[in-house]
Amino acid sequence: MSTPEEWVDDYAGPVVRPYAMTRGRTQPVRGTFDRIALVTAMVTTTAPAVGLEPEHLSIIRLCQQPTSVSELAAFLDLPLGTIRVMLGDLLDRFLVQVSEPAGTRPDIDIIEAAINGLRAL
Repeated sequence: MSTPEEWVDDYAGPVVRPYAMTRGRTQPVRGTFDRIALVTAMVTTTAPAVGLEPEHLSIIRLCQQPTSVSELAAFLDLPLGTIRVMLGDLLDRFLVQVSEPAGTRPDIDIIEAAINGLRAL
């Protein structure tokens, strides 16, 4: 039996790479998942299910309270793209609910003008 220390290499990181977790997929099967979208689990159980990775179950555990997509990536120490693919899997199985941010985003020119204005103070 392997010990946890054998599954992580300080130089290489986790033995299982993100592309292996997503089976090489780079796009979610469903959804787009803005970074600030809030994800809430629709189930409380984290029992293993066919086709779900341990990371899927970790997402369900973390999302018992609304959690942003960015927070999930940070908590699980996984790339945002990997989280989005996994969320697509969970959304497709109706295991999570995603609340996308309301409204439109401010124009980048407005943000830059605000930053420049603050710097001028």
